[in-house]
Amino acid sequence: MKVTIDLDGELYRAVKVEAARSDRSVRDIVAEALAAWLEAAEALEDRASAQDALDEYRRIGGELAESVFGTLAAETQATYGTDPE
Repeated sequence: MKVTIDLDGELYRAVKVEAARSDRSVRDIVAEALAAWLEAAEALEDRASAQDALDEYRRIGGELAESVFGTLAAETQATYGTDPE
């Protein structure tokens, strides 16, 4: 799809220089920059969602996995008399 954008002259020249230096087209440079920007935005959103879920889990009295596994290991050792490692 073709898109027309207005860029500051200095920014456009810098992009053209980078494109020439790396033997790529301005189109490729811009497409790569937009893809990286979208990926970073999605990653930030994913981290925020994960943090929100963790906060909610803690608010409702959830227990961290390390604690659960530690309890299970202690119960296994007490029941079977073996070292869980």
